[in-house]
Amino acid sequence: MEGNQITLDSLEKGTDNPAFSFEGEKRHHEECGGPCSESQEERKEGKGRFSSYCRKALQPASKAKHFCKAHAKVLRRVILGLLGVAYLCYFIAACYLNFQRALALVVITAVVAFFICWGIFKKHCGAKVLLLLHPIGKWFQKSWRWLKWLLWVALLAGLIVWLVLDTGRNPEQLISLGGFCFLVLFLFACSKHHGAVSWRAVFWGLGLEFLFGLFVLRTTPGTQAFQWLGDQIQYFLGYTTAGSSFVFGNTLIEEIFAFQTLPIIVFFSCVMSILYYLGVMQWLILKISWLLQVSMGTTPTETLSVAGNIFVGQTEAPLLIRPYLPDMTLSEIHAVMTGGFSTIAGSVMGAYISFGIDAASLIAASVMAAPCALAMAKLVYPEVEESKFKGKASIRLSSGEEQNILEAASNGAAASVGLVANIAANLIAFLAVLEFINAALRWLGQMVDIKDLSFQVICSYVLMPVAFLMGADWADSPVVAELLGIKIFLNEFVAYQQLATYKKNRLMGLEEWDGNRKQWISERAESITTFALCGFANLSSIGITLGGLASMVPQRKGDFASVVLRALLTGICVSMLNACLAGLLHVPTQVGDCAMFFSTANFSSTSYTMYTCCKQLFASSVFQNGNPSFTGSWAEQNKSVLWLTECCVHYNHTSCAGTI
Repeated sequence: MEGNQITLDSLEKGTDNPAFSFEGEKRHHEECGGPCSESQEERKEGKGRFSSYCRKALQPASKAKHFCKAHAKVLRRVILGLLGVAYLCYFIAACYLNFQRALALVVITAVVAFFICWGIFKKHCGAKVLLLLHPIGKWFQKSWRWLKWLLWVALLAGLIVWLVLDTGRNPEQLISLGGFCFLVLFLFACSKHHGAVSWRAVFWGLGLEFLFGLFVLRTTPGTQAFQWLGDQIQYFLGYTTAGSSFVFGNTLIEEIFAFQTLPIIVFFSCVMSILYYLGVMQWLILKISWLLQVSMGTTPTETLSVAGNIFVGQTEAPLLIRPYLPDMTLSEIHAVMTGGFSTIAGSVMGAYISFGIDAASLIAASVMAAPCALAMAKLVYPEVEESKFKGKASIRLSSGEEQNILEAASNGAAASVGLVANIAANLIAFLAVLEFINAALRWLGQMVDIKDLSFQVICSYVLMPVAFLMGADWADSPVVAELLGIKIFLNEFVAYQQLATYKKNRLMGLEEWDGNRKQWISERAESITTFALCGFANLSSIGITLGGLASMVPQRKGDFASVVLRALLTGICVSMLNACLAGLLHVPTQVGDCAMFFSTANFSSTSYTMYTCCKQLFASSVFQNGNPSFTGSWAEQNKSVLWLTECCVHYNHTSCAGTI
């Protein structure tokens, strides 16, 4: 038996298995009726010739393989060059055929080309440039003491002049400015160590938040860029219907909320996982983290986690710095938690956009929250310990363990199942609990002759001053306060769903008031509320945050619990600070020429523009002896009486009594 065993040597030489060959020879001998004419030596010789032919046939492929390995760098450059030439030809053709259509392609190409050129320049000329700039840097270090104060004075003077000129046209902006200052002072009063506050981090964080908000909400390039980005995200999320309609059918995804909105989270999570596998998200997070770290002077660990919160949730962002969590100070842990409470994840952002919430405002709010969260975290819980990471220029960013892009897509989709189930379960539970609380409050209110007492009514009274300080009109403040209370005590998902209903009512052109109930809020109040709700800072998130961090570092569970309430309060105020800034920078949308709108309008349906123009027409109408007359530009229009009659079909006004 030992002679018949197979060894590795025999396998390498191609020797047959003796056990099978023996039986095969015996059967072959019986079939032949005796010894066969072909001997074993002849068979071996035939096999050798066959192997030789195979080796000769495969020799070109083997040589090609060795050649590719030896000249891998050159071949890679040649392939990249050919691809670059092909893309350049495509780019030129697209611009030549229709430059306006190819404008987005031009912008994307310019951004990518800039970073590629910057990387090449930094690699080959970075050291030489630093050497040339060394004398200038030395002079700045010597003169920084008086330059710093000069810079602060110039910035403060510029800000004051801008505020005076800007708020002169819209005085209501001063209310938002006052609310912003009040919230900062309130957080300073709640500070753990007042004397240890790093004012550099605070002022730089608020400054970056203000500059970014100014760019997005006030400048034409910023507004157009983020509006375009929001539109592209909406188009992109629309591709979800291709998968959800196949699985659930068109009827379900058109009529039922769960089948319409929740599949978007699956799709978005899948895409985010692919971007992480490709390294795109890591690159973005590192760039944002570098900007915050250099300007604010914070440590790389806390900065990286807060920057990651722009794109991922409160439990996913700490995974980026998981190896460093055991050695982080309490102030750094507080900053990590605050970043999680102050922002929302990209996956649920897609769901809010599907509700009808403005995509550009959501993106801007999430990005603006990062520097503000880091600044307010350092205001509420300043650093009093010696961080182990303060001297480090950067830290290593952890990445996924997927082997290919298909595995990354599959893992991303699978990981979203828990999130979808969690959101669905929370919606069912919280809405049911809210209805139970409202029923109990109505019962208690009836005992003392208080009608329609509810959780929303209580929130609207308690948080109404806060809503007014953020910049909402006094008439809109109860509704904004109600949504803010739902976000804090329940969750932001329910609050955004109700905000979407108010926005839909406004865009449909419904009456502002239905009896004593407001059916919609102003565009300014909508913008403020969108920013105020943009964050995971609610009571249920405390358990999510503690559970996620404690599972990574069980030995520090007590430290996490000791700072989580401060982080929650800071996260709530960060969203409110963003809302105050949105109210300060909001520019009312101009309605345009109402007469021109009416001349082409279809009065069979209503819209917000029709509602606004009808209100203008009502305000300018005057009745004398039962005959209508008009003031202002409406007096010059021949069809003013006809338009007044059409407006009265949809809206109630005292002017309508004379047209009946």
